[in-house]
Amino acid sequence: MERPVPGGLQEEERVLVSEKSWRPCPKARKKLRGCLEWVKQQLFRVGEDWYFLFILGVLMATISFMMDLLVSRLFEAHRWLYQEVGDILVLKYLSWTMYPMALAAFSTGFSQSITPHSGGSGIPELKTILTGVVLEDYLAIQNFGAKVVGLTCTLMCGSTVFLGKVGPFVHLSAMAAAYLGKMRTSVIREYENKFKQNEMLVAAQAVGVATVFGAPISGVLFSIEVMSSHFAVRDYWRGFFAATCGAFMFRLLAVFNSEQETIAAVFKSDLKIDFPFDLLETFFFVILGAVCGLVACAYLFCQRWLLAAVKENRLTAKLLATDKPVYTVLVVLLLASITFPPGLGQLMASRLTMKEYLTSLFDNRTWGELVPNASLMADPPGVDRRELWQEWCHPSATVFGTLAFFLLMKFWMLILATTLPLPAGYFMPIFIYGAAIGRLVGETVALLFPRGLWSEGDLRPIIPGGYALAGAAAFSGSVTHAISTALLVCEVTGHLGHVLPVVLAVLVANAITQKHQPSFYDGTIIVKKLPYLPPIRSRHMASYQVMVEEFMERRVVTLAKGDGFEEVLMALDASADAEYPVVESTGSPTLVGTISRAQLVTFLQSHKHPQAPPGEKLATVGTLGDSCAIEPIMLQLSPWTSLHQAHHLFELLKLQRIFVTRVGELVGAVSRVELFAGTRQPSPLRLGFGFGGTAGDEKAKFLLGFAEEKRPRTGNAPRACATP
Repeated sequence: MERPVPGGLQEEERVLVSEKSWRPCPKARKKLRGCLEWVKQQLFRVGEDWYFLFILGVLMATISFMMDLLVSRLFEAHRWLYQEVGDILVLKYLSWTMYPMALAAFSTGFSQSITPHSGGSGIPELKTILTGVVLEDYLAIQNFGAKVVGLTCTLMCGSTVFLGKVGPFVHLSAMAAAYLGKMRTSVIREYENKFKQNEMLVAAQAVGVATVFGAPISGVLFSIEVMSSHFAVRDYWRGFFAATCGAFMFRLLAVFNSEQETIAAVFKSDLKIDFPFDLLETFFFVILGAVCGLVACAYLFCQRWLLAAVKENRLTAKLLATDKPVYTVLVVLLLASITFPPGLGQLMASRLTMKEYLTSLFDNRTWGELVPNASLMADPPGVDRRELWQEWCHPSATVFGTLAFFLLMKFWMLILATTLPLPAGYFMPIFIYGAAIGRLVGETVALLFPRGLWSEGDLRPIIPGGYALAGAAAFSGSVTHAISTALLVCEVTGHLGHVLPVVLAVLVANAITQKHQPSFYDGTIIVKKLPYLPPIRSRHMASYQVMVEEFMERRVVTLAKGDGFEEVLMALDASADAEYPVVESTGSPTLVGTISRAQLVTFLQSHKHPQAPPGEKLATVGTLGDSCAIEPIMLQLSPWTSLHQAHHLFELLKLQRIFVTRVGELVGAVSRVELFAGTRQPSPLRLGFGFGGTAGDEKAKFLLGFAEEKRPRTGNAPRACATP
């Protein structure tokens, strides 16, 4: 006899049977799920990182190539339109100016309407994120789409606006890596790990550079130099693998598109390798490095000054706050009017694209020798078959005059373009600018020594293209405070003959710039007041004598294990900290651990207020130690810890706050705010916190200003730890 089953259970069983009865072949589906799980285990046996890094490299390479292809097609259309309007000067001017104005306005309006964080390069914000500061909006997926569309429109403006895509592509790679990291956690079904996310971001930096230049080695090294203060060796292979996949795919797509016959350098040069340079030319490469370093100092100072002045000026600040597209249109109209080919543009080779600029400047020939024969190669009427180097020739000026005028005008035009609130990169413009400096120096040396530095023996002429390589690496490296640009120029051109003089020029330029100015990205951090922790560059013994007790926060809101509802409520009202220190008791300030703000809020919600109505149904009154999980303290500082040691820990472990104890008793706390303030302590030697001289004072001023804005509000705390 069967036992009766409750009606509710029978109803539930009928529902379950009806839900599964329509699905065919339950055994086959179960086996298929088991097979898929087995395949996933076998694939991920070698590590799931390989697959996601491969996807990251291929994805960014495809986007980079498609963006370049679309930009080149539309630029050719604009060039055709400019030629088809005929000799009517007004129509030529309108076609030359309206095209970049419309694209730049759309780039600004579209990207800013979706998210205000899509403007600029994104590298300063990414540097801040990698130090442990949370800026989630900069890695949001909607920012990815806005930046892709906006950057494409910016690049379509061509050399008129004179902007690139390296910085935004590093930012795009980071956003793609963050999204792939979330997909990874859902696929392998594990909790989101911040360390794994940071590893993906580190690899994404190299992918961003590699998929622009097709240079995986220098891409990894450049990302380490520019983005990281400390680099984990375990992330080295991830960066190289992802960058290699991205660079290989980027060059492979060019072969598939019939742009090249095989995988080759992006800016392949024909420089001689049998005798690239004379030994005595090393002196001129050193001079070139010094010139690039001095010009870079002037450029960085003026760029930072203008960026701050634009934000402080009443008119421009209002436009940037309410009408960003209007500001963009006005600036682009000015730049386009100056580069108009029948006007001043004919002295600046303004008809060339960004890629054609580099190709012409890396030319193996000496322009000074080719100019006298240029008139013999005149094109017939209506036909334009001029070579790229001939764009630098003008009847009323020599190549020296056009190169000098180009450098003079592009100096302030490039600085002005960096104030535009649209997605844009700033590495390629300074790379071209440095190549122009090197070309001018090289042409000058070739003019002074037409037969080479040796008057006897075989003729060994000066190669100005080698100086252009060194100038591009030296100026871009000094602006970004990087040495890997020496390897970058060798990878993008496929030429290694000048690697030693190029490295020498880069070292000289960096020695000058790093002594006097912050890097381009650090300067942007200064103006934007981002909470970034710069390095301490002073190596004087006096800087090691600054101790934590001199600048730590002595009044810290604390809680005791026996505190109740009122004490917790007063602590939350007195401070907005993310976590609070917990001591043994009111009379014993021995630090036992920390408790998060979220736990304290839950504690208040689940406990009864002493003055609550008698009828309120809540838990009985309890203490903090009985109801909350107190996290133990894993790391703490001593009052006699030096500023250098504390700074090193904050950088290495990406800390936000750390407590200071003396014999186990809590005496203070150090956060990034106090660490910034520690540099302002009086000492026998002014500390070089990040940079020297005026730049260091300016950095500290901006950081301390940010600290005052971000400092939690204070009030009548239940207890504050104070030491004399």
